[in-house]
Amino acid sequence: MKQKLLLLVLGLCFLAPTVNAQNKALEKARKKEYKQKMKMYKEEGWKLFASSRSLDVALLTHYDKLNTMGEDGQEIVGVATKCRSKNVGRQMALNNACVTYAQQAGSKVKGRVVSDMQGDGVNAAGEFEKFYAAYERLVDKEIRGEMKESYSIIRDNGDGTFEIQTYFIVNESAASQARLRAMEQASKETEMAQQYAKKISDFVKEGFKQE
Repeated sequence: MKQKLLLLVLGLCFLAPTVNAQNKALEKARKKEYKQKMKMYKEEGWKLFASSRSLDVALLTHYDKLNTMGEDGQEIVGVATKCRSKNVGRQMALNNACVTYAQQAGSKVKGRVVSDMQGDGVNAAGEFEKFYAAYERLVDKEIRGEMKESYSIIRDNGDGTFEIQTYFIVNESAASQARLRAMEQASKETEMAQQYAKKISDFVKEGFKQE
């Protein structure tokens, strides 16, 4: 027992410096990323939109949220260009972010399903096109409640219009339920999708963790 305890202590002693070095390297990389982002915002004329806080604090808070959530936190950026109304532009940015998320969700499920079905000798690519289109449309609708705005930036295009970028953070654990609801509704629209509903459901549950 004493020998095992000694080996465990020695192992921790060797491991601690490695972990500490990795943490320092990660922290250094994060600081570099923050400085580069702030430099880019300044050079491109971006300002924080609809907030009393500074852009520095907004960006640091955003990164802190992502770091705390780990793999469960997904950053999605919505973009609106040539907007004459700032409020309309903000809504357009949300719409764009939802479409982006839905397309990512659809492409990942599509890649997994087509690959698996072909492995089973089933030519499912054509049959599932209707399902993918419905799935993306429904994810777009369902995911809106999970889009948590972190911060928005705006810049003047110089022609009476504005460009807005809104950064959202999606909790993937919560979003998986939205994707499942979309899958269940979309699978009703095609016979082939109903036949493989269980397999598709498994892919959707895996979310973005499986590439």
